Amino acid sequence: MAQKTLLTGRVLSFEHSPFKTQPDQAVRLHEAVLIEGGKIQELGSTADLQTAHPEAAIHHHGENLILAGFIDPHVHYPQTAMIASWGKRLIDWLNTYTFPEEMKFGNADYAAEISNRYLDLTAAHGTTTMCSFCTIHPESVDAFFTAAQQRGQRVVAGKTCMDRNAPEDLRDTAQTAYDQSKALIEKWQGVDRISYAITPRFSPTSTAEQLEAMGALWAEHPDCLMQTHLSEQTDEIEWVRSLFPEARDYLDTYEKFGLLGANGLYGHVIHLEPRERDRLREVDASLIHCPTSNTFIGSGLFDLHGLMRDGHRIGLATDTGGGSSFSMLRTMAAAYEIGQLRGHPLHPAQLLWLGTAGSARSLRMDDRIGNIAPGMEADLIVLDLASTPAIAQREANAESLWEAVFPTIMMGDDRAIADVWIGGRRVST
Repeated sequence: MAQKTLLTGRVLSFEHSPFKTQPDQAVRLHEAVLIEGGKIQELGSTADLQTAHPEAAIHHHGENLILAGFIDPHVHYPQTAMIASWGKRLIDWLNTYTFPEEMKFGNADYAAEISNRYLDLTAAHGTTTMCSFCTIHPESVDAFFTAAQQRGQRVVAGKTCMDRNAPEDLRDTAQTAYDQSKALIEKWQGVDRISYAITPRFSPTSTAEQLEAMGALWAEHPDCLMQTHLSEQTDEIEWVRSLFPEARDYLDTYEKFGLLGANGLYGHVIHLEPRERDRLREVDASLIHCPTSNTFIGSGLFDLHGLMRDGHRIGLATDTGGGSSFSMLRTMAAAYEIGQLRGHPLHPAQLLWLGTAGSARSLRMDDRIGNIAPGMEADLIVLDLASTPAIAQREANAESLWEAVFPTIMMGDDRAIADVWIGGRRVST
């Protein structure tokens, strides 16, 4: 019989989206959560759950905040070792830092080393699920999925496909991209907690033939997610126009090849044309906001308020290593700052929702992860709201939960992560 575990503290669950109701009315606080068999079984008062389940192992967390683990829907795990590389715009940054590092991932041992390093670093920051680009090498996908499988972790990833505008050692072909991606789908999709994402990096690094092949593969496996980049920088958009002069806009370079759909994840989407916004909403695609990356590489300010108002499905991501931190707390802080610059500051409940339930929704996994509710998978974190002297002195004067949480969002780091549970198992961070 599975071990029962009772966590006590301030357990936060979302009952509604704080973008669709008053933020204070979107959440509910409980005293305890019972987990068993990798799932959340019950929420309630400590006394009631202890009485009903006297055999449960108890972990008391005092006034700490217990919430669903953070979900990062757009990352590049192979860029772990070159995160925070200085001073380039997107295309130069790729050529100078990213591509040389990604060439190393044909080595299965190196891919395994970085996979485990990345999952250790992100767990320490409270991230329990992510959707990652790998490299063109199937070894990079196998290494990442193997490391996640050993940890019982829910992850999404895919082989990055590129057949032009990249170093020769990082190019495949339309045929090999199709064949290798198909083989990886057959090997990994739906195994344990693993999902595959078909992954053309972005239009400039794929020929029309490769994009067509990826669209055909997606049509054959519509249950898979598809991830790519869209409208990150203005000079990138001009490059796309020169490469696809017949296209109506950047999105059209995906749409015409069958790479626009509800299971699509489109990273950055900062400089969208009105037609692109309309089409993405019509198909209910997911738009992924990457605020630390957008400021670090100088891409622009994502229109979260306008896109959310118009009904788009939005997730929040670090985009490591273009993003300059593995921390979803730091990412929430950057989203708040960009919201301020656009005249629409985000409430703390909205920031936490984006990093949990909202990002789960972007991955079409909000029925399994991203919230604390009976039947959900037991990926949980415990936030210490007084993890440093600076945060503690501000939290001590808080007059509400949100006043207590906000300093941790703005100033917190891995020290704020007091405990992590993945699939109902405690993780040593």
